[in-house]
Amino acid sequence: MSIEIEVLNGDASWPVAEPLMEAVWPPHVLQKLPWGEVVFAHADLRVLVQSEEQGLLCHVGIFRREVTWNGRKLRAGGIGAVATREDCRRHGHASIALNAAVQTLRHEGAIDFGMLFCEPHNAPFYAARGWQLYEGEVYAEQPEKGRLRFDVLTPYIFHIRRSPLRGVVDLCGLPW
Repeated sequence: MSIEIEVLNGDASWPVAEPLMEAVWPPHVLQKLPWGEVVFAHADLRVLVQSEEQGLLCHVGIFRREVTWNGRKLRAGGIGAVATREDCRRHGHASIALNAAVQTLRHEGAIDFGMLFCEPHNAPFYAARGWQLYEGEVYAEQPEKGRLRFDVLTPYIFHIRRSPLRGVVDLCGLPW
């Protein structure tokens, strides 16, 4: 099976990604997750791993944001909405998509560090790919709630030009 990897505009490619997101996180599953009620940002770009035979196999959202770290403005490259079809897991598709997302952020030249949020059971996957646990506090916005500590998912950092590993990060908007 051959695969194709594309990095596309986030809004324009949503119709392709949406069925996968709904299959991986249907409403009855989201209701039971600690982050199921969180309002997340929309991806600026999407990495799509597809095959001609099976369609969309894997998705990684890319988010670009000016954030603050200990009061200093930095450019974060967010990774979020990582999803792989259940029947396509453990075939390397998420690794390929994640690598493509990180390379995209690196090549832009304006990103200081990568940041993602994951459930504890996914932490070994990201750690094995060079992501480091962020040991500080993270704040994000939520509609009708304002700025609040974002601690329902575990934050990880990827070194691009800097590696802020502790302190306070304010996402200055919705989480990704």
